[in-house]
Amino acid sequence: MVKFLKTNKAVVLLQGRYAGRKAMIVRSFDDGTRDRPYGHCLVAGIKKYPSKVIRKDSAKKTAKKSRVKCFVKLVNYRHLMPTRYTLDVDLKDVVTADCLQSKDGKVTAAKETKKRLEDRFKTGKNRWFFTKLRF
Repeated sequence: MVKFLKTNKAVVLLQGRYAGRKAMIVRSFDDGTRDRPYGHCLVAGIKKYPSKVIRKDSAKKTAKKSRVKCFVKLVNYRHLMPTRYTLDVDLKDVVTADCLQSKDGKVTAAKETKKRLEDRFKTGKNRWFFTKLRF
């Protein structure tokens, strides 16, 4: 079987609190782990998408509209829908399975993810990832 749920692949979550939200795979666990004996992956995604920015907005308003809120989560493969898109944002050093053990670790990982995704949004690349999925 071909492995297609690779690192940096953009996915859409299908179940749970963040259903319909876009995320990217940070690390995949094909054979599972001791506490999760099924295929799952660590994802980092967008909880709140950036608003539409127009030319007449001031710099302050543009900065506010460009904000992103992020989440970090372990998700079952069956609750993901892979897309054809990939993001070249490196989150492996920030988001790890260990950081999800404590509340502080999860918060710091989400903040660092937010910073890196906002930088990616401001460059104008991967525009599809930063638009809300309409369904």
